[in-house]
Amino acid sequence: MSVASRTQFLSLLLWLGVVCSLLAWMFAGYSWPICIAAILPLLAPVPGLVRGRRYTYAWSSLLAIPYLVFAVSELLVNSAARWVAAISLLLVFAWFCTMIVFLRVSPARCE
Repeated sequence: MSVASRTQFLSLLLWLGVVCSLLAWMFAGYSWPICIAAILPLLAPVPGLVRGRRYTYAWSSLLAIPYLVFAVSELLVNSAARWVAAISLLLVFAWFCTMIVFLRVSPARCE
């Protein structure tokens, strides 16, 4: 198994972790429609992430930034949701880093 395929697999696992962490916000007091609405943008890159398309990894890394900002702001401001924010922050940051690593280690080809 190549480094690129291992990084792709780890990225997909972390994507799933980010989705689960967004659902965990219900335990911190957020309503379920808000949690589901937060997950909807994350469904857009799934086909390209599964296929290992570099273009999808490039633009979905930008998609992770609002989730990073939300997790940091909730970590600093909302003491009731601090544990969920910390988990979400770690997962989103790890997902972001694995997408960047995938772009670095995967071969560049015309798609």
